[in-house]
Amino acid sequence: MRTRTLGRSGIEVSTVALGTMMFGAWGNPDADECRRMVHRAIDAGITLVDCADAYDAGVAETILGVALRGHRDKVVLATKVGNPIDGDMARSGLSKRWIAQACDDSLRRLGVDHIDLYQMHRPDPKTAIEETLAAIQELIAAGKIGAYGTSTFAPEQIAAVHDKAEELGMLLPTSEQPPYSTLARGIETAVLPACRDLGLGVIVWAPLNGGWLTGKYQGPLDDPSSRAIREGDHFDARDGADWRSKHDAVNALAKIADDAGLTLKQLALGFVLDDRTITSAIIGPRTLAQLDDILDDLLDDGVDGGVPALPAGVRAAIDAVIAPGVNLNPRDAA
Repeated sequence: MRTRTLGRSGIEVSTVALGTMMFGAWGNPDADECRRMVHRAIDAGITLVDCADAYDAGVAETILGVALRGHRDKVVLATKVGNPIDGDMARSGLSKRWIAQACDDSLRRLGVDHIDLYQMHRPDPKTAIEETLAAIQELIAAGKIGAYGTSTFAPEQIAAVHDKAEELGMLLPTSEQPPYSTLARGIETAVLPACRDLGLGVIVWAPLNGGWLTGKYQGPLDDPSSRAIREGDHFDARDGADWRSKHDAVNALAKIADDAGLTLKQLALGFVLDDRTITSAIIGPRTLAQLDDILDDLLDDGVDGGVPALPAGVRAAIDAVIAPGVNLNPRDAA
């Protein structure tokens, strides 16, 4: 896999990252298979692994921690804090009290002595950014985290974190983690420019748009474990306008990919990484077979470094299907 530097941190990460949200009851309760997925990703050259304390109430971190035994030095380990754990609002937010406890809990579940990238999972309007940054500063000073960032923050919130950290004379944030794909291009309007201006790395989630850009939802839905069935409200009913617009767009994108000699997945990942502001794209497969399917595409003969560059004219063709800055489904903005 090719690598890029995460913002101004000096941290090198693979341009494709492994997301672990599907580890545990949220996706795959087979812990052994999840561990094999981690090892398969590492063997393929993926060096960035992303998790969160809220994923299945910490179970994902526990599974990941076991998988990383003997492999810790091969990965940049990222996790998040802030979203409610098991729906418990008392175990959420970005207060100094909760961050201190949550970080220790994550370190214990992951079985490590430090986290390379600790991310604020979502903004916390109830907590002053000064308090959050004070907690982050203490974690850095204690050697519990190496760098920190945000996830799905608005551009003005991204700037506020950066500016306040600069004012306080502390280590500046390293990255932002927003949703981004050919079907969800909303961050192009203001988030990406803000990150570019501030020198932040960008780690995008859902570059395959929850499976849409693998082509799996173009045919019959006969797999009860499919996200389109498990999370129907997110994917919209098959007779809904959002579903139809995505279905038609994916058909058009598949033709663009075919004409360019690419698979749909190669087109999708090549698109998000076409902008050098993007450091890495998180894939979040549920099963080992899904991971193998993605990696087979990325490590195909003739593809240097994992993700092919977009051929000339392809980005303009994509723009003609989904205009820059547009989310086909507003819910994809998270």
